[in-house]
This record gives sequence, C-alpha cells and structure tokens, in this order.
Amino acid sequence: MDKVIGINEAIKDIRDGDTLMIGGFMANGAPEKLVDALIAKGIKDIILISTDTGLVTTGSGKLISRKLVKKLYASHIGTNKETGRQMNEGETEVELVPQGTLVERIRAGGYGLGGILTKTGLGTLVEEGKQRITVDGEEYLLETPLKADFALIHAAKADRNGNLVYKGSTNNFNNVMTAAANVTIVEADEVVENGEIDPNFVHTPGVFVNHVVDGGAING
Repeated sequence: MDKVIGINEAIKDIRDGDTLMIGGFMANGAPEKLVDALIAKGIKDIILISTDTGLVTTGSGKLISRKLVKKLYASHIGTNKETGRQMNEGETEVELVPQGTLVERIRAGGYGLGGILTKTGLGTLVEEGKQRITVDGEEYLLETPLKADFALIHAAKADRNGNLVYKGSTNNFNNVMTAAANVTIVEADEVVENGEIDPNFVHTPGVFVNHVVDGGAING
C-alpha cells in the first residue's frame, strides 16, 4: 500500500476538539510543516499531548501561541513563556506530567495496557485524584494510558509502506507516539521506494503508520 499523500489530504479528517500527539523534544524532531498545515486549516480546541511546547515560534508552541489548544499534557513548559502565561491566567488547562511517566502513559496507550505503576509523584500534587496500589508492600500510583485521535510525527526517512528511520535524538517521542493514536501521520524529510531501507535499520515499522507526507517536497 502506498501511504504517501499530500499534506492537506493527510490532515483532512482532523477536526476541532480532537486529541493530538505531536512529537519532538524542545521542537527537535517536531513535524513543523504538519503543524503549519493545521494552523492554516484553522483547527482549534485541540487537546494536545506533547512533551513540551517548544518555543512560541517552533513545534507545537505555534499552536499555543495562536490559542488553538484547549488542554495540554506536557512534562515541562519552561521554554515557552506563552504556555506558562496561559496556564497561570486560566486560558489553557495544563496537566504537567513527569517526563518518564508521560512516555510510559503513551506507551501504555499504544500497547493496550491498563496503565503503569510508578512511585514518581507519591506524596506530591501529582498524586491528587489518582489511585494508590500496593504491590509486595510497596505503594505506587496508577497512571492511566494516554491515547490520541491523531499522532503527528517527524522522521528523517520513510518508504512508501510507512517504514521509518529517525536521525539521532529526533527519535525522542516520535517513535512511541506512532502506536498510541488512531491515525498516525508522518512528515518525512525524504521518501524512498520500498526496499531501499535496510530492515535492520527500521525504527518504526509501517504497520503503525497511516499516512506519509513528503516534507522534502514542500517549500517553506
């Protein structure tokens, strides 16, 4: 199956109020052109799952700065002052999640787990509203899975079947998010023919990918 399509076709089913996972770490490995396409489409009231919100002008931060996000799940927001301002002013709901817990909640969502047990957050504000579970005399917090309607991620290379290769640290949250969404859309710097990627170097198998956008063919 050829999964390579145009960028507007790739995002045509995203609607106001959808839950989106967007890859990247401080915008390193963020799908910048997919984010720009969302902005151009005018999508709003987004529930966003992203480890951070980059800067005001990069990554998912561009959605924050335009007030298109209704609720944010993130592990830190310190690099984007606008996110902090909106949180403090009550303009955007922000749930801060310890980074290791965040990635594990996403992994749980992607692999059909009922949640994860962690000691992180015990006795702190993180614990509020969560269930404690005792295992072998040790107490843990139950953290529930995170899932999304769409995952928007970035890869260095993709073939037409959707097999992906990341470059260095751009792997970050991109890889784990591919399994945790109903639809995964990839912005790839380079698209190659099937068989050109050595199977030993595939980071994300194409079974997790629905659409591939050739980012290298898009100007801007």
